[in-house]
Amino acid sequence: MKLTEYEKSMLDGKEGKLKQVAMEKIVQYAEALGAEELCEVTKATIFCGAHNYLEVIDSDFDDVFSEMYMSTDEKVKLDKVADTCFCQTCVAPCDQYKWEPLNVSKEKFDKNTEYLKRAHDAGINITGSCTPYLIGWIPLRGEHFVTTESHVVLMCNSIWSACGNSDGLEAAFWSAICGRTPLWGNHILENRKGTHVFNIECESSTAIDWDIIGYTVGRKLPAHAVPVISGNFKRPNIIKLKQCYASMATTSGAEMCHIVGITPEAPTLEEALGGKEPQGVITITQEDYNESLRMLCDEGSDDVQFVSLGCPHYTLEEIADVAKYIKGKKVKDGVLFMVWTDYAIKKMADENGYTKIIQDAGGDIYTSTCPLVIGPKCHEGVTGMVMDGAKQAHYVRSETKAKVFYGDMYKGIDAAVLGKWEG
Repeated sequence: MKLTEYEKSMLDGKEGKLKQVAMEKIVQYAEALGAEELCEVTKATIFCGAHNYLEVIDSDFDDVFSEMYMSTDEKVKLDKVADTCFCQTCVAPCDQYKWEPLNVSKEKFDKNTEYLKRAHDAGINITGSCTPYLIGWIPLRGEHFVTTESHVVLMCNSIWSACGNSDGLEAAFWSAICGRTPLWGNHILENRKGTHVFNIECESSTAIDWDIIGYTVGRKLPAHAVPVISGNFKRPNIIKLKQCYASMATTSGAEMCHIVGITPEAPTLEEALGGKEPQGVITITQEDYNESLRMLCDEGSDDVQFVSLGCPHYTLEEIADVAKYIKGKKVKDGVLFMVWTDYAIKKMADENGYTKIIQDAGGDIYTSTCPLVIGPKCHEGVTGMVMDGAKQAHYVRSETKAKVFYGDMYKGIDAAVLGKWEG
């Protein structure tokens, strides 16, 4: 490994035990990948909080942190992340302010609060967002980042031409602590060229359309490929792109997706491909679209008790649309109606009166998490649920025997008011 003097001092323990262990892990990671040197990481989102998977260790925070995040039997304290890396939290296993409506115990809530406090004390900012780019966390072109949210890898690589890989929860923590990651994968320019072209011939007007396009591209994408979206599609905005990339990260391991004429490294199809011929050309037809929709939404009509909007977390614009549509209506008794976002956007929704409109209708805005991350306890006893995100609708099926219906926010609100999904 070609290490700088500062990297050597971290590895030698001169910058403290925590940074030493983090550097040891990053160097091992780099050697496993065949990377010859490291690059400086300046932005990180970290999967903090008392997540359910951490409960395999029945001990205090320091033991959990050492074994699960630092991957060591040696007890290491989380004292401080790298000064040069701006870090903030991804989602947690519960809302930071409310627990009872979501079937989360007070004990779990308090434990999560403690874990988040420990993270904050170490320099990690508490935001509880799976869409950090909506609240100012935007790595610029050529900037190196790590993230624990799969679609954020796609967003940052594709939309802003920043550089990052799907490193995983532990490696992201190591990088945030020592400020380094292996110079490998998407951190190297020539690895970012497109390999497969996807010609879009299906509907592409709405956020749901782009959600399904991403889901379909992902399920047809070969392993280790870089897709290039081309064809006769309608220009997407940031809302449609977040849906597209979230669902693409659900059905594939994609880390970057060029969109011709939209993303900066794809002004033309030829430039997106780096001047090479594509390894494959795939057409996404309306029938492919309809097949994905059938995979995401159960057939028929049925009662629902659980309606969740906001996967990925909603923008202020989307919350405003919910408020406008639900104003003057009432959610049926026995239906839990949830709109998900982060703390910053929730505050803006409060200031604009959108939160009160949704609450007056019988729903509420929740932050920091989602039903999938909370786990099955959140929807225990439910026989029918509605999701407006393909990612949520896809994954939640492994956690429930309930019927899962999928559609846009308007269909979700209609179902919440009727207490029934009408297929």
